[in-house]
Amino acid sequence: MLDFAWPLALLALPLPLAVWWLVPPRRETTPALRLPFFAQVTRGLDPGPGAVALPRSAVQMGLAVLLWCLATATLARPEWLGPPETRTEAARDIMLGVDISGSMQTRDFIGADGTRLARLDGVRAVLDDFIARRTDDRPGLVVFGSAAYVLVPLTCDSAAARALLDTLAPGMAGQNTVLGDAVGLAIQSLAASHADQRVMILLSDGSDTASRMAPAKAAAIAAQNGVTLHTIAVGDPDAAAEDKVDIATLQAMAGATGGSFHRAEDATTLGEIYDSIDRLHPVRARAVSWRPRHPLSQWTAGAFVALVLLAYALALLRPVALRREERGVA
Repeated sequence: MLDFAWPLALLALPLPLAVWWLVPPRRETTPALRLPFFAQVTRGLDPGPGAVALPRSAVQMGLAVLLWCLATATLARPEWLGPPETRTEAARDIMLGVDISGSMQTRDFIGADGTRLARLDGVRAVLDDFIARRTDDRPGLVVFGSAAYVLVPLTCDSAAARALLDTLAPGMAGQNTVLGDAVGLAIQSLAASHADQRVMILLSDGSDTASRMAPAKAAAIAAQNGVTLHTIAVGDPDAAAEDKVDIATLQAMAGATGGSFHRAEDATTLGEIYDSIDRLHPVRARAVSWRPRHPLSQWTAGAFVALVLLAYALALLRPVALRREERGVA
């Protein structure tokens, strides 16, 4: 379907006719000179042998009209509308916060087949399946240890997110745990989101030991920005010192944002937790429809230039053709 980006430019099409109709022809009065030999002068103005009189041709008029139409059409920016296309727009953005401190290499996590795995390996397997099923969401990934990093920004490319998730190793971000900084970084990533639901799922096996932003303050800022925080504890609550998971802090962070707190000791439980969180935020995907626009102004501009060159060539060649015709008649 043909359309124009600036259709008002087409109002200039009848402009030459309006000028011809409304603007009077130029009239000029000049002093007259009386000549006694006026008849001889006028006889000299008559075309003689070899002279060529060029009447206005229909081809010239047609070219002039066509050139004006092409120039006006180019200004109107013609476009060809393709067939309608539809895609599903994500209605939910989910940032996943994963603890990759050194303690995540502890082999006390029970896998789906009953084998004991390192905590990070078990979490990664469940997360991989969770991301793979996010067909209508935009997942992102924040990892943290002694510092927090955005490993995967919010993306519709779940395959890329899963590939980067597979590269994680315990201790690669340091040995400490920065819960508050991880939440703050996730809030920054979600700040530009226009999704109906903005969610963060924070998974940790320790207590906050090095954050510049206190976990309680980070949770309060998340609540102010409309981010729901769900927390999951995967560590041992009976461990000593810094290796002990801080259940009270994780519960308080989730409660401050209207989220939920969970404990996971095996892959089955962790999978059920993610499913329950999924049910708390039902997907309301939006179908977005549009028609692609393909510009055509380069073709009309090219045709205009080609016709100008053609008209110039005809103007040069027509006198030569008329002289040849007259010589043939003579």
